[in-house]
Amino acid sequence: MNSELLREYITYIQLEKNYSSHTVMEYSKDIDEFFSFMEAEGISDVNDVEYIEARLYITKLYDQGLSRTTISRKISSIRSFFKFCNAKFDVNDQAFRLLHHPKKEERLPAFFYEEELNLLFDSCKGEDPKSLRNIALLECLYATGIRVGELISIKVSDVDLSLGIVRVMGKGRKERYIPFGSFAQTSLEAFLSKSRPILMKGKKHQTLFTNLRGDPITASGVRYILNSMMEDAAIHGKIYPHMIRHTFATHLLSNGADMRAVQELLGHSHLSSTQVYTHITKEHLRKTYMNTHPRA
Repeated sequence: MNSELLREYITYIQLEKNYSSHTVMEYSKDIDEFFSFMEAEGISDVNDVEYIEARLYITKLYDQGLSRTTISRKISSIRSFFKFCNAKFDVNDQAFRLLHHPKKEERLPAFFYEEELNLLFDSCKGEDPKSLRNIALLECLYATGIRVGELISIKVSDVDLSLGIVRVMGKGRKERYIPFGSFAQTSLEAFLSKSRPILMKGKKHQTLFTNLRGDPITASGVRYILNSMMEDAAIHGKIYPHMIRHTFATHLLSNGADMRAVQELLGHSHLSSTQVYTHITKEHLRKTYMNTHPRA
């Protein structure tokens, strides 16, 4: 019964809600984990889940040391599943509808300062196919602020070098066109003319960025490339593709960009998602003031 409900729900969020494959996988995992909890508690039917069990499950998640952000996401996944089951199969969804989300952690997104970013760019200079691909990949991420899932989905035909625009398909299959500057254009031209034909090794596909075997690059492949850049640049700390997206937004706002324009470039549905970057720029100004003003 429960597995059938989950299959129906997964089909719904894939076909009707147009959720990304990553989101579908996370939701499915969250709900499966809750089913395991139900089994351990001797609950065989989702109709029998009550508020007390929902509270107990959240307590167990806290005991596992999970962050409030992760717990909040799991609540959303399970609540969405129960809401669907209630609408389609009249399943009781009171338990998770009454559950409150944990208070959000005040954590600002990590980003690179311009000096650090320049070190990253310097780390992948070269005229060999691999270096040309890496610099084009980094330039594309920083010039557009796109998500890694959007980057690996770009086709060659999505890039218009004459206009300096790339077409991406964002969350919920929402299409948007993003401009890029001269640095990205130069690196993409070099990659397409000198690097990609060699890296392709005779393979036939239209995905823009490829790995060294000529296959379409994956999200884990992008992370590996960025980590290699960090090592070559001798920059300490962690890097992840979304960090370049945070850097893109922070640098735009720090240099006077309009928040609504940044929201559109990022593909955010709500302005509140973009406003977090104003906190970063304000915190940067505060730290600069405290470190440099004689009477701070």
